[in-house]
Amino acid sequence: MKRIVVLTGAGMSAESGINTFRDANGLWEGHDVMEVASPHGYRKNPQLVLDFYNQRRKQLKEVSPNQAHIDLARLEQRFDVQIITQNVDDLHERAGSTNVLHLHGELRKVRSSFDENLVLDWTEDLNLGDYCEHNSQLRPHIVWFGEAVPMIEKAATLTSTADIILIVGTSMQVYPAAGLIDFAQKNTPIYFIDPKPTLDSHKNFTVYAEKATTGVKKVINKLLIS
Repeated sequence: MKRIVVLTGAGMSAESGINTFRDANGLWEGHDVMEVASPHGYRKNPQLVLDFYNQRRKQLKEVSPNQAHIDLARLEQRFDVQIITQNVDDLHERAGSTNVLHLHGELRKVRSSFDENLVLDWTEDLNLGDYCEHNSQLRPHIVWFGEAVPMIEKAATLTSTADIILIVGTSMQVYPAAGLIDFAQKNTPIYFIDPKPTLDSHKNFTVYAEKATTGVKKVINKLLIS
């Protein structure tokens, strides 16, 4: 069974109603990203940061997987599919994908400020005074700017074993995630789906300048008849 590795970004979930990470002004839901997505911002105003992610968590309850999520999940019927996502939502899992690696953490999880390996499922608000078993404040299980991306090595290994690679809804301009395709084997077919692609088609690299729901369907149809 061929292995397909799918790299997904904000554009994957945009059609479900989740805003992309930040706009052209460097804002995320009206906030400077460094205020709500950095260790410095958290130290400066932990209440603001917790409130911000509480709102993101509430929003997640109001949205559903879109057709692209569902189509990728169904692809498991014919292929060994590994999702590597930069998104912190759980829409891939809710659509039925069983192998999902989150590079930047997960909204519905929190972790100990004392022990980063102590991770808990968390679906409601996270407040100051919510402590782990070590009597340390719990924080969002999100990889912030300036922090290491602990899953990047595993992601690189998975990418290096892919027979086929799909890139969906990500500019592939932000590192370290952007560097993952460098680990692909030389002749691995790569399909890049994005409304405003930053790369052009060449050799084994095929670009679909489309949104996720239509582009994913076209690539899957191509794969199923090949």
